Amino acid sequence: MKKTTRFKKLVLDEEILVLPGAYDALSAKIVEQAGFRAVTFGGYGASGSLLAKPDVSLLTMTEMVQQARYIAEAVEIPLFVDGDTGHGNVTNVARTVREFERAGVAGLFIEDQVFPKRCGHMEGKQVIPTEEMIVKIRSAVDARTDRDLTIMARTDALAVYGIDEAIERGNRYAEAGADIVFIEAPPSVDDMRRVCREVKAPMLANMVEGGKTPILTPGELQAIGYSIVAYPLSTLYAAAYGVRAAMAVLFKTGTTAGYADRMIPFADFNRLVGLEKVRAAETHYYGELFEKSKCGR
Repeated sequence: MKKTTRFKKLVLDEEILVLPGAYDALSAKIVEQAGFRAVTFGGYGASGSLLAKPDVSLLTMTEMVQQARYIAEAVEIPLFVDGDTGHGNVTNVARTVREFERAGVAGLFIEDQVFPKRCGHMEGKQVIPTEEMIVKIRSAVDARTDRDLTIMARTDALAVYGIDEAIERGNRYAEAGADIVFIEAPPSVDDMRRVCREVKAPMLANMVEGGKTPILTPGELQAIGYSIVAYPLSTLYAAAYGVRAAMAVLFKTGTTAGYADRMIPFADFNRLVGLEKVRAAETHYYGELFEKSKCGR
């Protein structure tokens, strides 16, 4: 089954789909090995890991696509990605969809923030007119080659114009062809219940540690009405915390011995990145050559 088809099925299944975020191929591999059925990749994690900068539209579309390609090639599970604002007007949106599709993603979202956008849990957001976003969604839907490539529409209108506007936009975006709707940063459980009740499309919940939306369990979110829950920054925050702690020990003591029990061992890391498979392939392809070389001596 194609990854796109598998992802769409996971979205439509009765059980809520849990989407941990990855910021690179290694973190995506760890997500996969933990047992999750899909993974997501967003601009916040990309900006933080690649540039050590905040999520304020500093990365280009081609940089995001390249990182998505690395991730998609590293894992067998479907990858869902952040298409930002589509990186421009309707023609830019179409190219964004085509480039991400060629990179091997299973789906992507575009959002209605004014460029340059910012993380949805930051202050000072602005959104484009509803009609402008609708034509972007239509462009995205028309641009995909694989009809199973999932297109999600995100709106940040709740923080700008309130929940009524966000719900209206969510429904209009679904009518325009979006497969999933994402109303960013509802600040209360009551708001979360309302958007799920009134928007007629599969809904995504975004669980950002320290963000504006209450953190609920997947079971609680499913009961409210969500189809997908993303944890976009958990791997990034855990990695940053771990590296900072390890470097503090190294700087203070001159060795990592006091932190070794919280680091993955050499052999385990090699297994994580598939060294045994690489060695097996080398043996398979070069084994006969080595034997001939020995016989010729």
